[in-house]
Amino acid sequence: MDLQDQLKNLFPDHIQEGTDTETTNESNLWLQDDPIICKYEKRKGKPITILEGYTGANEDFKILAKELKTALSVGGSFKGDKIIIQGNYRDKIMKILQDKGFNVKRVGG
Repeated sequence: MDLQDQLKNLFPDHIQEGTDTETTNESNLWLQDDPIICKYEKRKGKPITILEGYTGANEDFKILAKELKTALSVGGSFKGDKIIIQGNYRDKIMKILQDKGFNVKRVGG
């Protein structure tokens, strides 16, 4: 009897992480036909990346903002139907969004 079997005996109701019962957030996001616009700006001399044009619910856009900030390990915010990410991460953001199934359009520079 190994450690996993002992733990199952002690905690029979526990669901092990990484099983098929776990759902991901990306399946809950609403995908759209119009592309999300990804642009680069400088505010007060500091580079930022702005995402706009999402037509789904604001809560879904907030979830997407959190996922992007976590994946890139950067700061950012969600204001007025826009995601603002600190730094110039257009290429990485576009790759992440395309992997999730979004259409992304690069604007500026």
